[in-house]
Amino acid sequence: MQISLALWPGVPVKGIKPFPMLAKYFSALVLLSVGGNALAQSQYESSTDFAKYAMKLRENALLKVEPKVIMSPTKTTFQGEGPRYETGPSLMGRSNSLFTGPGRYGWKANIVTTIFWIGERPSGNNPVPNDRSSWDKYWSSSYGGYDNPDPAGRRNFVPVSFIPRQNPFYCALPYNDVEGGHTKPEASQVIPWFKQAFVRDGQTVLKGRWIAIRHGARVCYAQWEDCGPFRTDHWQYVFGNERPRPNLNQGAGLDVSPAVRDYLGLGSKDSCDWRFVEFREVPQGPWAMYGDNNTFVILRRQSNERFARRTLLSGSSNE
Repeated sequence: MQISLALWPGVPVKGIKPFPMLAKYFSALVLLSVGGNALAQSQYESSTDFAKYAMKLRENALLKVEPKVIMSPTKTTFQGEGPRYETGPSLMGRSNSLFTGPGRYGWKANIVTTIFWIGERPSGNNPVPNDRSSWDKYWSSSYGGYDNPDPAGRRNFVPVSFIPRQNPFYCALPYNDVEGGHTKPEASQVIPWFKQAFVRDGQTVLKGRWIAIRHGARVCYAQWEDCGPFRTDHWQYVFGNERPRPNLNQGAGLDVSPAVRDYLGLGSKDSCDWRFVEFREVPQGPWAMYGDNNTFVILRRQSNERFARRTLLSGSSNE
């Protein structure tokens, strides 16, 4: 908002004297305007993957009944068949502890971490097969095969039997922003990057997001490719201050792939710290090698294509 200095109360301008009553009026107006803009431009602007959640109902005996989250209204407009979510007021009572500055997110410490893998079959504490993910029903095929967790069947963080077509450094967190083909109402308010990443109703803004995972002195980087463990609705933990809720795996709040396990030297049930990171914060490493979904690979291919075009054009001009 721009205001002429000649009308700004208390600012001496040659030939114009300040007016006390006018000063009070403008001060109140400015405070209301700034406060409104801050609310409308909250960085947090911006139920459940039902089938997956339903298959795990036996854990309900371990969960406490919790009060419903009180939300302020969400603004929506309709384009096409589904609602498009615009900036709305933040959820009541949320703190801003997750987002600690531009591109900086706080660590979630001492989180029980379990291992999962693409193609994993159902077992006692994992009743859901992992041949599909919350966002890709052909996950195993997209990856290129079974991500064998057996160390004897792996070399350099990948299976020895094939070259993965997606990043072998992947993870799962217990929130899905899509349900029943539509974006969840709270997603625009709780996901910090929602406004920048939103494309259309029903398309996730979470898949492929990078996180840093720390265990001891080592830090690994992985992409968010599935939802879990055990639930897909716990935004209060993923984006807020809550701890993971009780479940069949000692309150696990993070699933990681065999590649992450091997890089960090994790046991089957260990504790890690994790946080979201912007891609510019991710250093080169084994997580930058493979995958059509890998930001590093995508950028390398684009760079190679530009170089090839320049070389072709240069050769044509010299003929």
